[in-house]
Amino acid sequence: MVLPAFGALAKHGLLPDNWRLIGNGRGHQTHDEFREHVKKVLDDAKTGLSGRQWRGFSSSLRFAGGGFTESDPGELADVVAEAKDDLGGGDDVQLVHYIALPPSTFEPYTKALDAHGLAEGARVVYEKPFGTDSESFERLDELVLSIFPEERVFRIDHFLGKEATQQLHVLRFNNRLLEQVWNRYHVAAVQIDIPETLGVSNRAGFYDETGATLDMLVTHQLQVMAEVALEPPADASPEALLEAREAVLKDFRPMDPSEAVLGQVEGYRDIEEVDDDSQTDTFVAAKVWIDNDRWEGVPFLLRTGKQLKESHQHVTLVLRRPQTRGFGERPPRPETIAFSLAGNGTVAATVTAQRPGAPGDLVAGSLLLDLEDLPRAEPLPAYASLLRDVLAGDRALFTTATGLREAWRVAAPLLDNRPQVQPYAPGSWGPEAAKEIAAPHGWLSQNSLDD
Repeated sequence: MVLPAFGALAKHGLLPDNWRLIGNGRGHQTHDEFREHVKKVLDDAKTGLSGRQWRGFSSSLRFAGGGFTESDPGELADVVAEAKDDLGGGDDVQLVHYIALPPSTFEPYTKALDAHGLAEGARVVYEKPFGTDSESFERLDELVLSIFPEERVFRIDHFLGKEATQQLHVLRFNNRLLEQVWNRYHVAAVQIDIPETLGVSNRAGFYDETGATLDMLVTHQLQVMAEVALEPPADASPEALLEAREAVLKDFRPMDPSEAVLGQVEGYRDIEEVDDDSQTDTFVAAKVWIDNDRWEGVPFLLRTGKQLKESHQHVTLVLRRPQTRGFGERPPRPETIAFSLAGNGTVAATVTAQRPGAPGDLVAGSLLLDLEDLPRAEPLPAYASLLRDVLAGDRALFTTATGLREAWRVAAPLLDNRPQVQPYAPGSWGPEAAKEIAAPHGWLSQNSLDD
């Protein structure tokens, strides 16, 4: 996602006038070989750069091989120094480190940045997960903040960077129809459902260190849940939105392991780089509660997993039944307001109506808004939006140490007392036991009930 995001910024003219992008790895390759690699990645992602745009983009690409450790900087320090000279040197050159590595390497890589003089004045972006439990989070956070001030630390969460995710608070607070139902009196349950059909074979080594709970639930879904559940911010500023998201996280109840199901897809242990006896979860479904006036008694149902029946990214508000006497037999499916976080995003509401020409015959219908159809819509990929914010120094869509600390607090009981992983078949909806998590409504997509 990262290289195509830079390509998207270039296509939209959102990169600085003068910049350099340095790839870093253990292997050795020339700048031209790195450019060929980047070209293939951008072509595969269908970034759509014109020939002129690519020539300008590729001229800023560099590569530093030989790895990078506390005892050996490889070529990185020298290539960074050359890049700074190319850009005119001095304090006007802003250095940004983007650390997209397994979480176990964050500490040594951070120490290496300090050891080789690459930390002073720099910004640093950490891919998820930032720590693998509460203890490792606190240790890593203490180390990072001993080297970088908080305002220069960017802990990435590409789900918060999605324009469709940001639409959640925009639609809620700008439409009375939504604003009025956004509470326990009208909402029976909230589902944050992110199943995937993809497997993990292309990054099995990384994934086996994390699993679905760390890779998605702690890192993404709890933050999206906070975006859904937050109280009205003090004002419309990014800082107020960040404060509101962090405030509601403090009301999240620690998870109960008995209200969670972990699964592992059949065949996972046969993948190279995965241990034969791995207990890593490739699926998780869990129930989370919020202890405040707005959401008391409303379950938030979180599900994600690999190699499931379909891929989607839905936030669904399951509405309570109307209190008035019905005019006919209502359909079994409850009314919902659903938001798709994939692509440009959609908003769908299901309604109950009488079938024309058939008095008393009630059927479910739907209202759909595709946000791509809005006038002059030109959305950016989530990573592109976040990288643009990093370059500008805007941290509103990034997780802070306070927010992540609360997320680890909420997840701690599940991580400390993990239920046994249950097998499930590829192409299914995961372990059968996960259906009970979403009872009585079942897991809902925008258009159908998973059964």
